[in-house]
Amino acid sequence: MHRVPPTTGRRYGSKTAEERRAERRARLMAAALDAFGTDGYGAASIEQLCAAAGISTRNFYEEFRTREALLIALHDDVNARALAAVGAALAGLNPADLEARARAGVRAYFDVMTSDRRWARIALVESVGISAEAEAHRRAAIDGFAALLSGELVRLADAGAITHRDRELTVVALVGAINGLVNTWTVTEDWDARVDDVVETAARLVVLAARG
Repeated sequence: MHRVPPTTGRRYGSKTAEERRAERRARLMAAALDAFGTDGYGAASIEQLCAAAGISTRNFYEEFRTREALLIALHDDVNARALAAVGAALAGLNPADLEARARAGVRAYFDVMTSDRRWARIALVESVGISAEAEAHRRAAIDGFAALLSGELVRLADAGAITHRDRELTVVALVGAINGLVNTWTVTEDWDARVDDVVETAARLVVLAARG
C-alpha cells in the first residue's frame, strides 16, 4: 500500500511549513502587541489582527483558540523573559552581596518590563479581569516572581547576608510594590527619565525588606 510521506518537513520555496507557520505566529504576536498594548485588548477584533499581520483567519485559529489565548501568550512571554533576565543577572554575583544582587535583579526585571510600554501594559493592565483562565496565568506569573524572590532571600540567608526567618508576607509586598512601580511607569510618560531612580527605589525596598 502506497503511503503519503509526511509534510512536516516539506519546503515551500526556501522555507519549511514549520518555518512559515512560525513566521505567521510571530507576525500575529507583533500585531497583537501593537493593538492590545496601544489601544487595549477590547479594541481589536480577530479580523483586524489578521489584517495587520497579513494572515487569514484560518491561520489565526491554527495558532490560537481565541483572541484571549493570544493575549495570554503575550502576557506569558514578557513575564517569562523578565524572570529569565533576573536569573541571568544574578548568576555570576557574590551570593552574599545583598545590595549588588538586589540592584542587579531589579534592574534586569525593569529592563525587560520598561523596554516597551506595550509589553508592560499587556502584563499588568490588559490581562487583568479578562477571564478565569487569564487570571490563572496572571496569578502564575506573580507566584513565579514571588518564588524567585523567596529563593533569593533563602540563598542570601544561607550565605550569611541576612537572617533566616519567614518572609512570605514580605515577598508578597515586594512583588506588589515592584509591579506597582512598573504599572505607574506605563501611564506616566515623563517617568522615562526616571527609570534609574525607580530601579534604585525598588532595590532599596528589597534590601530593607530583606534586612527587616
